[in-house]
Amino acid sequence: MLKVGIVGCGKIADAHVSQIQRIKSCKICGVCDQEPLMAGQLFERAVVERCFDDVREMLRQAKPDVIHITTPPQSHFEIGKICLESGCHIYVEKPFTVNEDDARALISMATERGLKITVGHDEQFCHAARRMRELVRTGYLGDRAVHMESYYCYELDSSGYTGALLGDKNHWVRALPGRWLHNIISHGIARIAEFMKDDFPSVTAHGYVSPLLRSMGEKEIVDELRVIISEGQCTSAYFTFSSQMRPAIRQFRIYGSANGMILDQDQETLIMLRGEKYKSYLEKFVPPVLIAKQYIHNLCLNVRSFGANDFHMKSGMKYLTESFYKSIKDEAAVPIPYREIILTAKIMDDIFQQLNTPRSDGRVSPTQFAESKMRV
Repeated sequence: MLKVGIVGCGKIADAHVSQIQRIKSCKICGVCDQEPLMAGQLFERAVVERCFDDVREMLRQAKPDVIHITTPPQSHFEIGKICLESGCHIYVEKPFTVNEDDARALISMATERGLKITVGHDEQFCHAARRMRELVRTGYLGDRAVHMESYYCYELDSSGYTGALLGDKNHWVRALPGRWLHNIISHGIARIAEFMKDDFPSVTAHGYVSPLLRSMGEKEIVDELRVIISEGQCTSAYFTFSSQMRPAIRQFRIYGSANGMILDQDQETLIMLRGEKYKSYLEKFVPPVLIAKQYIHNLCLNVRSFGANDFHMKSGMKYLTESFYKSIKDEAAVPIPYREIILTAKIMDDIFQQLNTPRSDGRVSPTQFAESKMRV
């Protein structure tokens, strides 16, 4: 029986509690938050064993095997270090750390102690994403990925999280190197990092504050971002983040030397794209029929998962958590390779370095560094 502790009792902690409690052979032995009221409220909502306001005290008394760190990103490194030093495996919410150096340090520390780490890129483990990964593994794309497009949109909500951020000039998100983007885009960047083979990608980033936010008096929060990532003459990728484009999609498109695929996170669909074209007018008639059949097949799969009670909104988190626990108990490979975690952090570092580089006239130039070589 794995004993699990949670540090950080904000909104995302509820999702972790819900998915952990779906998994057999583990139990939540304690929750912790430096604000006692927050810890107490989660303790009552989740009906867990104990609550604490000091992480070291929870480690000493509850003796967890695994800690889920669901605090703001600025604290991930220090809390992760404390947990690793106490002999705990750690699941860290995204973004993993605020920079690549901290990511490397935590992973190195875990490796030296024979402990395991994962990061909360749970969207990579939804049903459709797992089907896509298996097709890539079996060679559907061909010998390599040629091009990828990752779209991650986020609709502004004045009554929710973004409303609190825009209304508070001292919100913790504003202290991150990438501000609002830093807390969101790792999901979309990680999708690209998973299929990048070269350890030296070039990154070109352009970001700006949308006209809507400027009209509201906002000058700091970049909510429109376009990025080009390339591996020399081999593989390229585009990343798009937007709060304004409609429809507000979360899609991943991957094109190989033989075939391609489109993953739609919101619709939970995976469409396989045939690489060869049909002759003459058949190209106008056959592909639409085949794609329509695929959408019907996706619908049937979704209905089947729903009927099996495995189609809840955070099913990817459950799968990731379950796989992580299995890697601990069976001493198997972690669900997200450490190289992907580090590469995601490096790409994000490079994006934010470009967004925050001052121009000669004192203004921010998102493209001051046109290309920055990254070395993993």
